[in-house]
Amino acid sequence: MTRCSECGAADRPHSCEELFHVVLALDHSRREPWGPLHGVTVSCFLLQHPGRLPARDRPRPWATLHAYLDGGLTALTRFAEAMRRADSRHGSGLADVVAGVPVAPLGPAPRAFDVTIADVAADGTFPAAGFPERVEAWTAATVAAWRR
Repeated sequence: MTRCSECGAADRPHSCEELFHVVLALDHSRREPWGPLHGVTVSCFLLQHPGRLPARDRPRPWATLHAYLDGGLTALTRFAEAMRRADSRHGSGLADVVAGVPVAPLGPAPRAFDVTIADVAADGTFPAAGFPERVEAWTAATVAAWRR
């Protein structure tokens, strides 16, 4: 069995890239339970596939995961709104938005995670039943691996 070189997930029957496109389509539908977790799913994917994310760009997804872990969807929504406001001001106030979040890891990326996109996808379709719980486990596993 071959595995993803970045996150360690089995790449059959679906590669991480294929699964990411499936979950993005669900996220962009803006329906429950996928839509509200869009920022978390993208952040987990990028932090588990850091070849798509330069080290200097890790603070935003890292802060997204911490907002979600620390306060659930309510905190995630507030964080996303604050980020949009900072973006609309060309980054002004961004430091205030991420204040209090642990510093994003800048060292070498982990090569294995206890939960990957393949686990969240379940049968490859990201079933609604249990999706929020699988995303929460994915988030916790992503943060834990980067902290090791």
